[in-house]
Amino acid sequence: MSRLKSAGLADMFRSRGIAATAIIATLLVVGVIAALAYYLSCPCDRMPGSYLRGEVAPDPVSDWSFVNDRETVPLCQIEVRRILPHSVNINCMSVAGRLYLSCARCEGKTWSGAALDNPAARLRAAGRVYPVTLTRVTAADELDAAWQARSAKFGRDPGERQPDW
Repeated sequence: MSRLKSAGLADMFRSRGIAATAIIATLLVVGVIAALAYYLSCPCDRMPGSYLRGEVAPDPVSDWSFVNDRETVPLCQIEVRRILPHSVNINCMSVAGRLYLSCARCEGKTWSGAALDNPAARLRAAGRVYPVTLTRVTAADELDAAWQARSAKFGRDPGERQPDW
């Protein structure tokens, strides 16, 4: 009789092990699908995303002043490339029709490093995607003008430009 009980217990543990494995596998698959869906639909808030979706603008933009409208373009989204597309939400502003993206404490950020390695990028603003070429600005007068435009867009007192901006 004890052999029958042992065999029954072994079968019970085996079937529970299979059920537990199936539950864990299902949770892993659901988690991977959820993470992939989130990755493909972002950037969201501070979470980066991948490929930017939207209508691609057929022509280059000669006047970016529309990005200064905070209601229409509260943030831009920039997509850079390393191995995979990487996109983030970012402040954007225009001075005399030229586009500027702000990057405080850029050192070590994935997107800014990728932009230095490969300046070809894509920018989404007001639901459209624009091919752009990124250039790092270092001239103090140009940085100051962009800082002023950023402050005006968000209705803030510009004060002094942050040294790491």
